[in-house]
Amino acid sequence: MMNTDPIEQQCVNTVRLLAADMVSQANSGHPGMPLGAAPMATVLWKRIMRHNPVDPSWYNRDRFILSAGHGSALLYALLHMSGYDLSLEDLKQFRQMDSKTPGHPEFGHTPGVETTTGPLGQGFAMGVGMALAERRMAQTFNHSDFLPLSDHNIYAIVSDGDLMEGVAAEAASLAGHLCLGKMVYLYDDNRITIEGRTDLTFSEQVRRRFESYEWQVLEVENGEDLDAIEAAILQGKAEEDRPTLIMVRTIIGHGSPKADTSSIHGSPLNDADLDATHDAFNMPKERFHVSAAVRDAFATVIERGKKQAQEWAANLEAFKTRFPETAAQLTRQNAGDPGTDWIKSLNEVVFNAPTATRSASGMVLNAIAGDIPALVGGSADLGPSNNTTLKGDDLADRNIHFGIREHAMSAMCNGMALHGGLIPYCGTFLVFSDYMRGAMRLSALMGSQVVYVLTHDSIAVGEDGPTHQPVEHVATLRAMPNMLVLRPADGYETAAAWKVALSRKQPSSLILSRQKLPTLKPCNEEVAKGGYILSDCRGTPDILLLATGSEVHLAIQTQAVLAEEKIQARVISMPCWELFEEQSQSYKDHVIPPTVSARLGMEAGSSMGWHRWVGLNGALLTVDQFGCSAPGGDILKRYGFSVDNAVTLAKQNISANTTKNAVSAEVPNKKKKKKKKKK
Repeated sequence: MMNTDPIEQQCVNTVRLLAADMVSQANSGHPGMPLGAAPMATVLWKRIMRHNPVDPSWYNRDRFILSAGHGSALLYALLHMSGYDLSLEDLKQFRQMDSKTPGHPEFGHTPGVETTTGPLGQGFAMGVGMALAERRMAQTFNHSDFLPLSDHNIYAIVSDGDLMEGVAAEAASLAGHLCLGKMVYLYDDNRITIEGRTDLTFSEQVRRRFESYEWQVLEVENGEDLDAIEAAILQGKAEEDRPTLIMVRTIIGHGSPKADTSSIHGSPLNDADLDATHDAFNMPKERFHVSAAVRDAFATVIERGKKQAQEWAANLEAFKTRFPETAAQLTRQNAGDPGTDWIKSLNEVVFNAPTATRSASGMVLNAIAGDIPALVGGSADLGPSNNTTLKGDDLADRNIHFGIREHAMSAMCNGMALHGGLIPYCGTFLVFSDYMRGAMRLSALMGSQVVYVLTHDSIAVGEDGPTHQPVEHVATLRAMPNMLVLRPADGYETAAAWKVALSRKQPSSLILSRQKLPTLKPCNEEVAKGGYILSDCRGTPDILLLATGSEVHLAIQTQAVLAEEKIQARVISMPCWELFEEQSQSYKDHVIPPTVSARLGMEAGSSMGWHRWVGLNGALLTVDQFGCSAPGGDILKRYGFSVDNAVTLAKQNISANTTKNAVSAEVPNKKKKKKKKKK
């Protein structure tokens, strides 16, 4: 079946040529995918998708993810034509400084863009998280006496590149297992990548692969057949128990002189080729041309969206009259507001005996979860080790068993956070954060509130050896902009770290110990400042002992031994460098006096970044090599994490700084002799 409505075809051609014009004007971008995928995208956006251009954040909208984010010009053309706040002038500024049309879609930057995509496979996996969030919200808020408050689909356009990435395989496997029927993915099956045809590297049977994942797989043989595309999408939408992959056979760069070649993937068309492409679709050669008829045809999208949003709002109002508390909860969750009841529960958690901070995290999580209905999460098959499992019948349904899928787990948590209504957390060993790095970076880039629970935080892991002992990981996470990295020293600092993570609209990484640590004292406000004086001395310190996590206790022991030798040391706990950087200069100078140059930093991890705090004249007790397989206590001693060694390093640094200060003081202040003037 083929659509013969000339206006519909003009709508498709207008979208595809706007995209091609954007790329050519910028002389940068990817025209091939938009030229080939415009029919499926236009059918979805214009005929089927539930969205409200006037209110892009309307809760019950369908979510659309352009997982093949390099085709961003296609998305911008759709947003513009559908009536979002994206003007024709914005399209002309594609990929330019400060424009609303960046090279890849960016969440929070362009109205209507649901998520930041570009790294292939991430959008695919985030959509799985969104579908899981939609299900959770539906189970919580839908009532048989009312129209559903949460009832929407997750649509995506995915590419050959998306399907090759491992993160997509993990996510697809879990989506099928969880029977996420709200997912309908359109596969742009153009069989071209940057290096050439996909058969260079890709010979698998995609249909059989996804059927084995328990997906419904449909095929559209001609990517220009608008009615066939619509029928397939509607069939996918009707399937309630399986996610759907629609394999749409397209031609990359369709209509251009470079169609069906790899050269059209990421290279702009020159003027002659762009003219030829306009001619191929019988469209005016004028760049960024939109006819009045096409404008009128797309106007139905705005009216349909307004009506759908109004009907939903009326349903919510009726729901409020009968279930006011539940409706208020929905409003709070959609706004990302966890309330304040949980803070009282958090403050009531008491730590009497030495406790591993991973265990303390589990205690806090279970204490507060009942007060935060939006809090959901789990672990990559490490729940008992990460202590991420919520206990009790009333909380059990909020546990997500991700399986051994760290890549997909972290990306899915991004999707849940972006969907709205949930605050997701996920756990694994710190060393395996390497698997999650792409998704964690997107969390930071988007400011999505995901809590990463990363345990087994140092060489003290012990017998599992260097493959499981993180060394460089904390430093590399600290290097990531907008990621809060919190390494607490005991149960109370762990509780305070959770308070920070749930109060900030950004991702947080909780770095937690396997070994038990002594208990310090309640310190909510201090941890919120990132660094504080934990144990002070009399008068001006001779040396500052700065530490995080388990090494804070080593600093306290070191302080005690130094005190016996009449050496005054101040212990500074620095659980979160990023928060400390936010404080006023006067506070930072109060905690770390600039006049005290003798300093010793302690952390069982890389030294990278520590000189910011100890200065070039300070000393460090850190780890800049891989660990070894032995009991954790033995490894710590081997690598110098003992009181004796810390005391020695402290004394040496005091001596070195005293000598330098003395030398500086002895430099004579020579006065220049005045030369006698010659007569």
